[in-house]
Amino acid sequence: MEEAGGGGVEEEEQVMSEVHLGCPPHFSGLHVSRFSFSSRPLGTYCDYDGDCSGGSELTAATSVSCGSPDAFAVDEDGDLVLDRRRRRRNKHVRSDYHQLTIQHGVTSSLKCVGLQVWKAALLLADFVLHKSFTSSNFDGVTAIEVGAGTGLVGLALARVARRIFITDRGADILDNCLANVRINSGTLKFDEAKVCLRELDWKMSWPPPVGRYDPSDPSLRYLWSAHEIEEAEKATVLFAADVIYSDDLTDLFFDTVKKLMSNGAKNVLYLALEKRYNFSLDDLDVVANGYVHFRSFLTTQEAQGEAIHIDKPSFVGKLIDLAEVPQYIREYERGKDLEMWEIMYSPEQILL
Repeated sequence: MEEAGGGGVEEEEQVMSEVHLGCPPHFSGLHVSRFSFSSRPLGTYCDYDGDCSGGSELTAATSVSCGSPDAFAVDEDGDLVLDRRRRRRNKHVRSDYHQLTIQHGVTSSLKCVGLQVWKAALLLADFVLHKSFTSSNFDGVTAIEVGAGTGLVGLALARVARRIFITDRGADILDNCLANVRINSGTLKFDEAKVCLRELDWKMSWPPPVGRYDPSDPSLRYLWSAHEIEEAEKATVLFAADVIYSDDLTDLFFDTVKKLMSNGAKNVLYLALEKRYNFSLDDLDVVANGYVHFRSFLTTQEAQGEAIHIDKPSFVGKLIDLAEVPQYIREYERGKDLEMWEIMYSPEQILL
């Protein structure tokens, strides 16, 4: 909130992800969405009642539900109270049916967009699930999710990774990530200890401040230890989704990623984004200026095996064909403006 020129109070502009369009925007507080997926992406999946048509189930994290009779409740400390009721099973339910349960906001101000689920995160989660089901590429890796938002991608990876650092800025976003870790650790069968939630402010230089957690001071919960910084610098895989929407933040993002990828380990960044178009008075056309700025950071590798000469420190990006990434999560439409990139950092002159 900020003071308007006339002495009144002007509300911050609210935005809503297309993923949440089924929930009325006047609902306040946090909500819970269940995103279903199967390890057989090209087949039909069935829900608990044997319905094989799919569909999103959105429930409120308060006593009020949004489009579903099942609701989640919170205790006096604001922690999620999980419903342990037995669900009726149907003989048609397949054993490879799973759910990602994500607590999130329905609308938010621009500075709090990390509280929402965005389509690029679902696309990147599809990619992680596909790799984990069809290869051992991510088995036992140490990874970092940069600008994690709800932590959805990191949760998908936690099933197979040795260690995943889920990072973002602000206690409200990280508290929500922590709730999502606790919700999903049992159903997705991963050890919460392998998931490390830490604050990573792109405006601050790497390494981040070191501290020691004191249970009496929740503000210290997301500080890094010296050992964790050393471990993160050895990460071989980085993930980021929907972090490209502001030129200033894009600059800060690539500066942070460059530092993370310059510490000796051979690593790769998988980045998913959605092009966002606005009318430009300079161009007198609808353009995706944020996307153009993003592409300015990349030397592009157009085809597999193509030789590229790097004559200065550079990010080398290869566009991933989305036809090669089956849609495991059914509760979103990809659309033509989603992209995913495989990005490596070359700190010196080389021939790729």
